[in-house]
Amino acid sequence: MTPEAFAALRLSLRVALVATLAGLPLALACAWWLERRRFVAKPVVEALVQLPMVVPPVVPGLLLLLLFGSQGPLGRLLEARLGLVFAFDWKGAALAALVMAFPLMLQPIRLALRLVDARLEAAASTLGASPWRVFVDITLPLAVPGLVAGAVLGFCRSLGEFGATMAFVGNIPGQTRTLPLAIYSLMQTPGGTTAALGLSLLSIALAFLALLVVQGIGRRLEQRLGHRDHRDHA
Repeated sequence: MTPEAFAALRLSLRVALVATLAGLPLALACAWWLERRRFVAKPVVEALVQLPMVVPPVVPGLLLLLLFGSQGPLGRLLEARLGLVFAFDWKGAALAALVMAFPLMLQPIRLALRLVDARLEAAASTLGASPWRVFVDITLPLAVPGLVAGAVLGFCRSLGEFGATMAFVGNIPGQTRTLPLAIYSLMQTPGGTTAALGLSLLSIALAFLALLVVQGIGRRLEQRLGHRDHRDHA
């Protein structure tokens, strides 16, 4: 592996890790809100959070550039107040990865919350536990498999993010050139096909391992659902 390819892999892992850690609390809060609250605009919110999965990836990238770029309203505000710069920086790549991975992180967490026995939460509330204590002591531990699945899926999606990253932060070696962008650059370079194939195989291996983890978690959730149905019929 060349130094440039290793730098791209290291940057991808960094971007994916930051995007996953930042997105997981947001996905948990959004999943809890959608599963535990009823409101008129709920179908609209559900459609909005799934939108990055169905629009061309360059569209979220363009919107991020308009909002968080050096001339964007949020970009100017964050740079002036906190010194944060997203455009053409690795932090922007992490933000783009978070946006594109968020729907995949959200779904398994929603499923896990749906499988939590509401009777346990109600019993804890009856015994005097506050809503926050019920969430921390009952809901969250039972939803851990969904959180893990969401984190793994989000991490993998972040590793593979290309379109939004390219549109938002560009393809700058050592700064924003993640693994997919490095593969793309090698494909445009004479004689770079072999190196691009090697990085592609590495990406496939990482994604395959992650999917095995998610499938194992999915089987555990199915077993929990089967045990719950059995208890309900007993």
